[in-house]
Amino acid sequence: MFSPVSILVVTALSSILSILVLISLLPNAIAGVPRWICANVLALVSIVLFAMQGGLPPVLGILLANQLLAATVLLIFEGCTQFFDAATRPARSNVGWIAWLAVLAGIAYFTYETPDVNMRVVIVSAFHAACDLAIMARVLIARPRERPRYNYFFAAGAAGLGGIGHLVRGSIYVAAPPSQTALLQPGAMQIAFLALGILVLPSLSIGLVMMAHDRLSQRLERLARFDDLTGTLSRKAFLQLAAARLARPAQDGAREYVAVIDIDHFKSVNDRYGHAAGDEVLRHFCALVTARIGEAAFGRIGGEEFCLMRAARTRAEFAGLVEMLRQAVESTPCPLPGVMLRYTFSAGIACRSDSESLATLLARADARLYAAKVGGRNRVESEAASVAA
Repeated sequence: MFSPVSILVVTALSSILSILVLISLLPNAIAGVPRWICANVLALVSIVLFAMQGGLPPVLGILLANQLLAATVLLIFEGCTQFFDAATRPARSNVGWIAWLAVLAGIAYFTYETPDVNMRVVIVSAFHAACDLAIMARVLIARPRERPRYNYFFAAGAAGLGGIGHLVRGSIYVAAPPSQTALLQPGAMQIAFLALGILVLPSLSIGLVMMAHDRLSQRLERLARFDDLTGTLSRKAFLQLAAARLARPAQDGAREYVAVIDIDHFKSVNDRYGHAAGDEVLRHFCALVTARIGEAAFGRIGGEEFCLMRAARTRAEFAGLVEMLRQAVESTPCPLPGVMLRYTFSAGIACRSDSESLATLLARADARLYAAKVGGRNRVESEAASVAA
């Protein structure tokens, strides 16, 4: 049968592995990870102090050991808050740290003033149960709904298991406290709760690592789907979305229209003001467009070339939208250091005919773009008519 000390040793080794894995995530700058690392370091020190409790003074073996372990779950909770809500709320939990100080006062009282190991267990169990259940709630409530659920449910389940275990432990010590004079005194119930601890802490750490890896996957997916400079759809993502739009049945007599858009004289902007200015023009252009197109698909398909796709009932309706964008860009200069740069774009429009492929549709729109360029730029050209500045 395992002894309490041997169980603590296994838990300590698990904490070391968790620390090493979490440290590997630091270069990715994931919010919450530094706090999770600190939590596991404190847990490791606390476990060592608990294992040596018999040969240490109470201030180290009881007070410091318990407070470090209590800080562990509080830091994990704060790390989860930072992980999910870094931009909207502070990570530090003032209420949590006030409760942590109350735990310190309670443990000190039942260590020095009225020695009672059972009451210390009740106080510690209540604090850990509250923190574990708060971690579970934070993960379940704040998890991104568009992401796979398993990683988050695993972490929440580990925290919930710890919370329930501490609730049961605290309730037993209130209703029928065992005959116990030391925390590591051998006994079936003590072994059972320590075994639960050896399961919960490493499992929770694994869950946190799984959440962090999902965040990395989300970043990689975003890099693949969105253009890093402008925030619009990447070429691949736009073409995939456009193909999906063409594959679905038409609704209410609307047909899919596409506009191929090219910023006029963009090379001269780069040559005169530098590539950083050119990048700023691209960002400025995309911000103007995306704020005005609603649910239309919009993506960057080349250096200064973009595509817009939207369903419309008439050619005039879609051409009117693109012309509105042209006027907005023409009348809104891009702020650059020392200059307000005015720029324009040209666009070619095509309407999808029955069963026409995306490649053919884009080729027709590109041909109209070429006509707009030949016609003097700063204009919207369609197969039926053109709108010029």
